[in-house]
Amino acid sequence: MHLAVWTYEGPPHVGAMRIAAAMRGVHYVLHAPQGDTYADLLFTMIERSKTRPPVTYTTFQARDLGSDTADLFRAALRDAYDRFRPEAILVGASCTAELIQDDPGGLASGMGLPVPVVPLELPAYQRKENWGASETFYRLVRTFAGRNASPPGSARPARHPTDRPRCNILGPTALGFRHRDDVKEVTGLLERLGVEVNVVAPLGASPADLERLGEAEMNIVLYPEIAAQAASWLARTFGQKTIRTVPIGVGATRAFIAEVVEAAGLDATHLLNAEESRLPWYSRSVDSTYLTGKRVFIFGDATHAIAAARVASTELGFAVVGLGTYSREFARDVREAAAQYGAEPLITDDYLEVEAKVAELQPELVLGTQMERHIAKRLGIPCAVISAPVHVQDFPARYSPQMGFEGANVLFDTWVHPLMMGLEEHLLGMFREDFEFHDAAAPSHLGHAPKPRETAAGARQAPAPSPAPVAAETGWTAEAERELAKIPFFVRGKARRNTERFAAERGITRITIETLYDAKAHFSR
Repeated sequence: MHLAVWTYEGPPHVGAMRIAAAMRGVHYVLHAPQGDTYADLLFTMIERSKTRPPVTYTTFQARDLGSDTADLFRAALRDAYDRFRPEAILVGASCTAELIQDDPGGLASGMGLPVPVVPLELPAYQRKENWGASETFYRLVRTFAGRNASPPGSARPARHPTDRPRCNILGPTALGFRHRDDVKEVTGLLERLGVEVNVVAPLGASPADLERLGEAEMNIVLYPEIAAQAASWLARTFGQKTIRTVPIGVGATRAFIAEVVEAAGLDATHLLNAEESRLPWYSRSVDSTYLTGKRVFIFGDATHAIAAARVASTELGFAVVGLGTYSREFARDVREAAAQYGAEPLITDDYLEVEAKVAELQPELVLGTQMERHIAKRLGIPCAVISAPVHVQDFPARYSPQMGFEGANVLFDTWVHPLMMGLEEHLLGMFREDFEFHDAAAPSHLGHAPKPRETAAGARQAPAPSPAPVAAETGWTAEAERELAKIPFFVRGKARRNTERFAAERGITRITIETLYDAKAHFSR
């Protein structure tokens, strides 16, 4: 553990909070000092939840360490049950409280509460948020679904011919990136296939719903970071099939449909033959051809990063020059995906390493988390957010899934528009000195010339164009600087660096227009 200004994941108890906040009838009693209550803000301010997360803190202070902090936990647990009357209680300790070793699970087991208590052992100094969410969900599934498990070796009963196939959708949580809309989109797809959704969990599920997980014949794992462990246990315990294709992008959505219908014994020809996304045609259309070969750097959780690389490469024609994740548990998957694109994988949870790699690669588009958004903004590179952690603007009021056919439309708009806006800004810069477009010009659609400006002495003065750029102290002539300014802003930095390197290698001390074009020819070979 190290101190950082930004972090991709919180400690594992934040992951447990995401599960508790996603479910109904579950309350989390967290043994934690006063300062650890900050996590509430993640849900109320960033996700804009209508209610506080269902968490009770013991909130012990420094002066309490000289007394029995275990009594504080017992009192908080009893008060939480009396006040909220949940169907199940999670108990655990924050990273700070872990150091005093009060054993919340052991303390809770001796209190005789009339509801199930699920103890969580979340090692805060070895694991992080997504692992904490996965472990919490797994413990809840085992506790409640396990009640209806058949004896080992029992055969799963066959579905009645008149019954529709049923599935569970596993993985969506509170504070998840577009999880709410993804569930809606995938549920609609399954409905058109004739597949009934048995339980969605943890988002919106209760402990009673978890007891019914074994009734479905397949589990759809939308977010492996959260649900892969629970789905593996369900497959072993109930003989259920697991759908592992994550339907992000048109190709993956079609592969997802094929996998579901094969598992369910259905025919999806009608759905596969229908072109329900505009992404394939938009990416082939004339105004998108200039996007072909754009160099893109991708970083996020493993699920979204791998999917984004596939869509960027095969559906939009981008060149993936970098691919990485902070999800160390899925590092092997990301390395294998990076190898497909000839890109060097980046496995790190240090945003400074990510920033250094982006600066080195100089991509034309960055797809990442809110951290990469800030990094790209500093470097002047267009960016789109594809993965948590995210900020408040990435919990939109509108319907904006990442999965399914409609999700593919959202991906196209989200990823391509930053490049379009970059082109528009570049064109405005190119024509800044034009008589119609200089800063003092009136809107051209009003049909009249701009009014002259008044000077301090009352004299009328025509608007002057923006001054020509002044040569910097880097050895550039004014003419070369003006020519450099015509290059789109999102690749201008790279052009400057390449030209200066070209000049330095040849002992050129004054960069002219000829030097700029010689460097361009050299690096285009």
